[in-house]
Amino acid sequence: MNERTRTVTAFAGVLTVVGLVLIGSYGAVDGYLLESPGELFAPSVGALAVVLLVVGGLTVLGTQAGRQLETSYW
Repeated sequence: MNERTRTVTAFAGVLTVVGLVLIGSYGAVDGYLLESPGELFAPSVGALAVVLLVVGGLTVLGTQAGRQLETSYW
């Protein structure tokens, strides 16, 4: 893979993440800040906490995997 392909792929990845953050932010503002979430507030906070833990754990594993994958096989 050449440097240009890596740059384009990285840019597409960043745009995807930014798009997902914008969609999620719009949903949070529309669903919780503008309207009362009612009885779904506690489960939503719990789900958000689980998602943050899973994403954080995967991020930690991913940052440590760089040293482990530097073999001739990969």
